[in-house]
Order: sequence, then C-alpha cells, then structure tokens
Amino acid sequence: MSTRTADIVFFLAFVSAFLCFSLQAAPGDGAGSLMLGCGSENEATDADGRKWLPDAKFISGSNSVQAEAQYQDPALGSEVPYMKARIFTSNATYKFPAKSKQRYFLRLHFYPSVYGSNNAEQAFFSVVANGITLLKNFSASITCKATTQAYIIREYSLAPLTQDDLEVTFSVDTGFAFVNGIELVAVPDGLFDKATLVGKPDESIDSKSSNLQTVYRLNVGGSFIPPTKDSASLGRAWYDDNAYIFGANVGIPDVADNTTKIEYENIPEYSAPVDVYTTARTMGPDKNININSNLTWVFNQVDTKYMYIVRLHFSDNANTKPNQVVFTIYINNQTAEPEADVIAWSGGMGKAVYKDYVTPLSEKSGGDLWLALHPNPDPMPEYYDSLLSGVEIFKIESSKSLAGPNPKPSDMLQKDEDEQKRSFETKKDTDKGSNKAHVIGGAAGGAAAAGVVAALCIAVYQRKKRVQGTESHSTSWLPIYGNSHTSGKSSSGKSHGSRHISSAAQGRCRRFSFAEMKQATKNFDEANVIGVGGFGKVYKGVIDNGATKVAIKKSNPQSEQGVNEFQTEIEMLSELRHKHLVSLIGFCEEDDEMCLVYDYMSRGTLREHIYKGNKTHLSWKQRLEICIGAAKGLHYLHTGARWTIIHRDVKTTNILLDENWEAKVSDFGLSKTGPDLNKGHVSTVVKGSFGYLDPEYFKRQQLTEKSDVYSFGVVLFEVLCARPALNPNLPKEQVSLADWALHCQKKGILEDIIDPHLKGKVNMESIKKFADTAEKCLSECGVDRPSLNDILWNLEFSLQLQEGTDGVSTRSGSRTRSDSDDASLRNQEMMAIHYSNLSLGSESDLGEVQPSSSSDNNEAAPDSDSAIFSQIVNPTGR
Repeated sequence: MSTRTADIVFFLAFVSAFLCFSLQAAPGDGAGSLMLGCGSENEATDADGRKWLPDAKFISGSNSVQAEAQYQDPALGSEVPYMKARIFTSNATYKFPAKSKQRYFLRLHFYPSVYGSNNAEQAFFSVVANGITLLKNFSASITCKATTQAYIIREYSLAPLTQDDLEVTFSVDTGFAFVNGIELVAVPDGLFDKATLVGKPDESIDSKSSNLQTVYRLNVGGSFIPPTKDSASLGRAWYDDNAYIFGANVGIPDVADNTTKIEYENIPEYSAPVDVYTTARTMGPDKNININSNLTWVFNQVDTKYMYIVRLHFSDNANTKPNQVVFTIYINNQTAEPEADVIAWSGGMGKAVYKDYVTPLSEKSGGDLWLALHPNPDPMPEYYDSLLSGVEIFKIESSKSLAGPNPKPSDMLQKDEDEQKRSFETKKDTDKGSNKAHVIGGAAGGAAAAGVVAALCIAVYQRKKRVQGTESHSTSWLPIYGNSHTSGKSSSGKSHGSRHISSAAQGRCRRFSFAEMKQATKNFDEANVIGVGGFGKVYKGVIDNGATKVAIKKSNPQSEQGVNEFQTEIEMLSELRHKHLVSLIGFCEEDDEMCLVYDYMSRGTLREHIYKGNKTHLSWKQRLEICIGAAKGLHYLHTGARWTIIHRDVKTTNILLDENWEAKVSDFGLSKTGPDLNKGHVSTVVKGSFGYLDPEYFKRQQLTEKSDVYSFGVVLFEVLCARPALNPNLPKEQVSLADWALHCQKKGILEDIIDPHLKGKVNMESIKKFADTAEKCLSECGVDRPSLNDILWNLEFSLQLQEGTDGVSTRSGSRTRSDSDDASLRNQEMMAIHYSNLSLGSESDLGEVQPSSSSDNNEAAPDSDSAIFSQIVNPTGR
C-alpha cells in the first residue's frame, strides 16, 4: 500500500471515529449525550436500549480498579450501569470534552453494594466539578438506607462552562470512592432564566448562570415518564406525584382527551415532554369542598440553608377563557402567586406554560418544602378549582457548593437495623458450637418438625369440629408466630409501652385515662365486644359525651404481643393519614392496662359481607369499589410514606367498612418497614395468616412489598368466589382458594366457582379483567407480580367496564384510560426517588380481629355514585 493510500485510510478512520464520538459523546449542540458505564470494559446497553460506553479513557491516573457487584437487587430495573463500578482508592479525575458557554446536565449513578473486598458501607467521598463541590463526605449506602432505595441518581445542572472541558474529581474521605454511571447531556439555551422571589414579586434571581441540583421532578396527575421519553433527548425522569400529596383532598388525576393537542407557544418544546402537559391534578367538581381545602404536596429531606427554584408546569386542557379557574399558590406558607390563571398566562386551552419561583429554606422548616394551591374567590371565577401538571425543584449553589449532609435514617429504622445486627451476632455465637452438635441438632430438628406437623394437624382437626358445630368468628387461621415477645411489664406489674413511643407520636394522639375507657365501654361490658384477637378484645364505645363512636382494643394481660403491637400501632398510625387506612384516635397506658382507640367502622369486616351466611349480598360494583379502596390504602403504604411499609397481614378481616361502605385497611401489628436495600428484601421470621401467605416469603423468609400483593390477590379471589382462603371441609385440591382459583383460571372454568349471586348480573369482561389481575397477583415469583399502582388501574378499568354495562357514567371531572394506557402503566415501575415525611413503627405480632355480626350488616347497601378516579373526601378534621 502506498504512503498516500495509507494516509487516506488513516484520515477516513479518524473522521469516522470523530463523527461517531461527536454524535454520542460530545453533545455540544444539545443534540447528543455522553453515557459512561463506569468500570465496564465494553459498550453495554441498558433495559431502555440506551448505550453506555466504557469510562477508562476519560480517567487520569491509575489509582482505580474495575469491580462487579456481588448481588443484584430486585429493585434494579437494569444491570447497566449498576452492576459494575469504578473503585477509587485515592483521588482521581474524569476529564470530558465539552464546549464553553454551554450548560450541561451531569448525572452520577450510585448502587451501594459489595464489590469484591470493597463494601460500600465503608465508602465516604467527595465530588467536585470544575471547582463546584457537588458531594462532600458522601455515603451512598447511608443515603439509600435513609431513603429506602436500591440505588440513587444525583443530577446537576452546571452553569455555562468557561472552558472547553469539564473535570469531575472524586476524592476519598474514608475508605474508598466509587461510581457506577456518569451522564453528560448538553442543555439547550433558554431552559433557565429568571425566577421570582417568593414574598417579593418585584424581585427575581438570574438562574441562567447558576449551578443547580435537581431535587425533585414530578409528573403531577400522571404516571412515571422514563428518560427515553423525555423531550429533546435530555434524559430526565419524571416521577409520579402520589407519594408527596398531603391532606384529605388528594384531588383528581385528569388526562386530556385525544383531541387535545398540546401547544408550546410561550415556552421551548424541551421545557417538559408532552406527557407532562397532557395530565394534571385538579380538585374536583365540588366547589364547597374545594373552597375549604387545598391541594398540598410536601417535599422532605431538603437541605436547609440553601435557596430553591420551584418550577411549576401548567396546561389547562378543560377551560377556554381567563377567569374560569383562578387560584393562589403558596410555597412554604408564603404567597408565591395570589391569582394564578393558567389560561391568561398561556393564551388558551391546551397551551403549555411554566412559572419559576425562588424560596429560601431555613432550619426552622425541618427540611420540608411545602407547596399548596387554593381556589381564589376574589376575582369571582366561574369554577372554584386549581390545577398543576408538573413540579421541578432545584437547589441553588451557595459558596461554590451544592453538597449537603448525609440523610439520617429514622429512629425506628435504625432500631430495626440494630436489632437485626444483634440477632446476627447472637446467631454467630450460637453457630460456633454447631459443628459438635450436628447429629444432636439434626435429631432435635426432626423432632421439632414432626411436632409442628402434628400441631397443625390437630389445629385443622379442632377447627373442623368448630365449623361443624357453629359459625364461630374463630374459624379463620391465626398468624404464625416464630418467636415470643415480652409483654412489656416491669417487675411491679406496670406496663411501659409509652416509654418506647416517640414524644412526637404521643403528641399526635389523644391520651385517654383508663377511667375514660371504662366509661366509654360501660366498664368493658361483654355486650359491647365486637371482636377478639391476639392483642385482646375489641369493644364498641363512645367518647366526647356520646358524640363519637369508637372501637377500643384492650390488651389481654396474658397476651404475648402486648407492648410491641401497642408501640407499632401508635408510631405508625399516628402519622399515616389516608382515606383508606383506619384512623387511630388515641391511646391509654395506665398501670398494667393498654388500650388503642380507633374510628368505629360500623359495617365490620369485608369477610362478613361476602360469605358467612349473610342475608344481603354486595353487588359487583360495590365489591369493586371496596377492592379499589383497599388497594389505594395498600398503595399508600408502599409508596406514600417516607419508608416502604409492608402490611404483612392483608386479608378480608383486616379490611373494614364504614357506614358508607368505604374500605379501610386496618391492623398494623405485623407491619414491617423495608426493604433492606442492600438485599431488596427484609429477612425476617415468617408471620402472617395461613391461606394468604406469599409462598416465596414462606420459603426464603425474605419479605418484600410483593408479599402484600400476593395476599391481596387471595382477597380478590375471595371477593369473586365468596369463599374463605382456606376451607379444610372441601376436597384436598380445593382447600386452598389460591391454588383452586388458579387451577380453574388456567382451565378456563373460573366462571364455575364465582359467587352464584353474581352470575347473570355482571359484565363478564369486567369479571375477566378482575380475575386476570388476581391471577397475576398470585404469580409464584414476586418480580412477576404487579405493583399496587398497576393493580389499581386494572380494578378501575374493571369498574369502568361494569359501569358501562349498568349505564352509569363516570364521575364528573374524571377522564378514562384506555386498555392500551393500562398496559403501558404495567410496563412502567413507579420508583419515587423520595418519600413523604412520615415515621414508622417497629415490628410486632398481632392476632386476627374478627368483629361480630351487627344489625348494620342487614342494611341495604346503597349504590355509590362516586367517581371512578376520585379520591376526594371531606377535609374537615376529627
């Protein structure tokens, strides 16, 4: 080959490589992106089809190693880039090609795991980008534990660069430093400009030249939008806002109809994707409720001593002219906008607009940032309503730093972790002598197993005898207890349950005297007993001079559960406020007596209304609405609190009904916080109720939120088939409802076992949708089960199918979703980065409460005309 030919070949190869790199790795024009899989030797593709390049050529120095995580957490949606990491044993710098005067998004991905001999729990490090401190003494492990996440992404919007490269330096504070993935994305001009100062509408700050950190980004009223569907290929993820809604009025998710085309007239198209502006959360059609309540969101774990830009996205897709909807915007209890009129701002229906506000956050805020919308009646608008389509919150650089302290795990979460560590140490000490006792231990284990089997056989036999003799309320299976708990009494016989309850939790509840409890229940008259469980008896009572009906759970002095459930219920329910969770009013702790006081649920348990010989029968529509209510309560537990809360005892006796047939989830004595994010599950002794137990949890003793999903699937089949989860009187193959229903579903004969009272009266498409949902809930592997969000949409769709048959229209202000929308939701796991500011209780044991039948059971069930997608409640507090 001639020298000239060789030069041409070399030149073409160089140009080709340069173009390839420019398109993917140097997005100076705002069109491309650089995505690095740190620690990876080759190009890799993630679950969304995005390509991640190796990072080696961008690092200066040789003080780093490539490593692979020893365990893949089930919460990881993709192995790339999280299963491999770049480990730094001393300071190291990435140097990226960039353009001066260009703003960039810089995203850092962290998955705290064990990488060879390097445990992420020991890694504390800092990160600096072109002189701006992004992280300082940062621990990805602590952050993930405190926010109950498997991995975290830190996104920064760096001010326009002053040079043609970007240097990102990792420095080791303690142990080592690591990173799993790095993204660098050019930001088009005009995404940031000026923001109005809250409380001072005539003043503003220039955000165009500020370094920012993205703290929250939410698609309000809509579902999760993945980075692949973001506008202008900016790779932003937009999360569901359900986890941040606060208060009784949670509003209505509103979706624009297919004829509405979103227009960008006054803002760039890359401001937010169309999907953000096609959805919104409104207050609903009842102006009397709206004028007395707010739409409120609470954002917690926000660093104090910084200022924040709060960007609010709007698109009014229902109104056509100004002054139809006018509302006030409050940020941290200050008026940010007295008269917000989206149509006046945007210029018409379906036109996108956003507004930027700046607010400081002091230590007095407690790390919470509040956003509230309230209808403004002063300009006499046509409707009393408010709306919001999206929220973004950005931290503003201060003194060349965006770093904040590592979040602190809650006291209850830390206590739970300490108990697990002590349990592990005890087990380790016990195992030291196990080599000498294998034969004896094996024999003892065999004897114990035989004893357990014998005990279960006796229990089934005794239960069959009771069923044959009477329709007792003790016919269902009680929880399994793997260990005994102290009753919480001192040597003097006095209980000390409240000693271990936080002062905050005690302050949120009413404290009753024991004399008040006796007066409320007529000295605990047996005629007022409405249930009995492992904690003790449940009495119907009245307080406040007979004005308020309550249910009072009184501890049994011989109960092994006692103080543990007492503490759990108070710590948890004192802050968990939701329309579909039973409310804790207060407690009594005096001498050796403990009582818990709840709202009275006049219609008892769901179980009482679907079988046990009731004369009245719930309509299919009523059953669907009850299931939807229960699913909403469980969904809130899984995603709406600061920590994921796993109920662990979902069953028809723990779903209570009020006088309006609204379902409320109850009995949190077995509830558990989790999961342990280095594992993706909580390792714990198996507890729950036979017939509802997740087989995966039972076998592996690894608890996840999908264990609740399995139990809820059994509940759904109970509602459909009107029979218990376990019935030993039936043939062997039919004893377990879960097994039998799945068998019939697969054989196509499920219609043969559904409640006879439903046959010929319901839309079979609605039944099919419902049964398909229940079947998926009972998938053998937890990862194959749907989330509560997916379940909710399926149940709503099933209700919509039935209402179409009944000739009932959907509620005012709501919009329907198509089946294809529902399928799309199933493919999008809701993964909120942060959680609301709610503390949790600790583990406890709780027996099954079985309310007695009451005269209320025979009342005719009124049809509900409440909206399919509505969650509006009267905001008046107790």
